[in-house]
Amino acid sequence: MADDSASEKARRPGVQALAAVLVFAGVLGVLLAQKELQGSSDPGPATCSSDDKPVSKRVSAAQLCTALNRSDLPTLLGTPREQAETAYGSESSVKDADGKETPSPEAEVSLKTYSVKLWASDDDLRVGEFSGLLGGSAESKTVLGHPAVLYSDHTIALKFNLGGGEIHSGTGGIARHLLVARDAEDGGGSFEVALWRQDDVPPDDAALVRIAERVLPTVPGWT
Repeated sequence: MADDSASEKARRPGVQALAAVLVFAGVLGVLLAQKELQGSSDPGPATCSSDDKPVSKRVSAAQLCTALNRSDLPTLLGTPREQAETAYGSESSVKDADGKETPSPEAEVSLKTYSVKLWASDDDLRVGEFSGLLGGSAESKTVLGHPAVLYSDHTIALKFNLGGGEIHSGTGGIARHLLVARDAEDGGGSFEVALWRQDDVPPDDAALVRIAERVLPTVPGWT
């Protein structure tokens, strides 16, 4: 019989490979290209946008994007001279084997050096259940009194052959994830912050923790 916990893990948007992150980054690339075409003058930091209608739940993608796209994000990342180039929120849901759909809104902000992504999950799963399911590199942590797990994943590198119209994928750089329980009792549901660099250099864990500590208390649903 398959392990139900492992099956649930595989369905979680924030604890699976970052293929979706890089596909999502393709949308951001289009937005950035449009920005470049608008002129060479600096329009200032990117503001949050979304092409999805919000669904009824505790926290929306727009709220996640607003929380993540804060004015001091470049400083928290250790790149104070940079600014947000793209900021985007997306509504989605995850369906389990019983057909139940769990909302999983997400938001992403990209700068020249870093990209940061934030997920919210409103399921019944506890963060403590994932410690043994995320590989030997997973580390149990505490973030502002909430149980958390720090772990690594790989991004997916996409290469475009403009002449032949082909897209090739391969293993990209390291992304660091911090999965944090919504409440101190770990009663179910979580937020997850992921951080990776555009140059594929391993990201700074200290920056990831700083962002989580500043951003998560501003998100609806954090207790």
